[in-house]
Amino acid sequence: MKIICTLLFSALILPLTAQQIIRTKVHSEKMDKNIETIIVTPEIQHGVQYKTVYILHGYSGNPDRTLQDDIPDLLQKAKTFQTIYVLPNGNFNSWYVDSPINPHSQYSSFIGAELVNYIDQHYPTLPYRSARGILGWSMGGYGALHISIAYPHTFSIVGSSCGAIDFDRFGKGYQGYQVDQVLGDLKALNDSERIYSNEDRMMQNKQHYIIDCGTEDQQMLEMNRTFHKHLTSKNIEHLYMESRGGHDTAYWSKSLSQQLALFQNYFQNEGL
Repeated sequence: MKIICTLLFSALILPLTAQQIIRTKVHSEKMDKNIETIIVTPEIQHGVQYKTVYILHGYSGNPDRTLQDDIPDLLQKAKTFQTIYVLPNGNFNSWYVDSPINPHSQYSSFIGAELVNYIDQHYPTLPYRSARGILGWSMGGYGALHISIAYPHTFSIVGSSCGAIDFDRFGKGYQGYQVDQVLGDLKALNDSERIYSNEDRMMQNKQHYIIDCGTEDQQMLEMNRTFHKHLTSKNIEHLYMESRGGHDTAYWSKSLSQQLALFQNYFQNEGL
């Protein structure tokens, strides 16, 4: 009987050590639903704990598209950087906020608290702030900044690529990208949902911010340039970059690869 139990136990743990792209569903008590999530790991070694980075897709995206198109070498990055990457499904157009009008769209709390707790409980992570980062692009760039501001004790490094970070500049896009469906009328928008209105909190949070945008990105360039100027004027530590490219996969695929390398440099400087 002891031999049989040992074999069963080995069968249970072998998939975790060998599998490197894990598709699962994580339950959100706050939203009362399961959220599709992909976890990309290096080969898990017994007794080793790993850094974690949460990656938020853009509007209309999903984790599978992230793996196939947006960051196609993420599996190799997990091996090279010895980092666990967590890709939650942002439900097409959730904007990663806790919606005041839709109780089933509470993605800031889900990612900032529920998902982090789940990952730390089920995977051998380094379960503290300095070993945990978050980044995203477009809608996900807004989400990474928004969630990190709300959870400063959870994330130490934050990345936004071509982030859609200023709703006041969206114009008709506020309805076109369905922001109104999760946050309501722009005129009634709470300041906590405006990234620009949280710069003082960012100054207190002492996080490390990486922000970039393509020079041909007609949608997002000026709002990112303005944000950079605001952060500079307030002496908020950040790295801002521009390079040639538009608001498309070709740009953010390159950008995200660079940002993940910068995340690794940060973690190494932290002694991780």
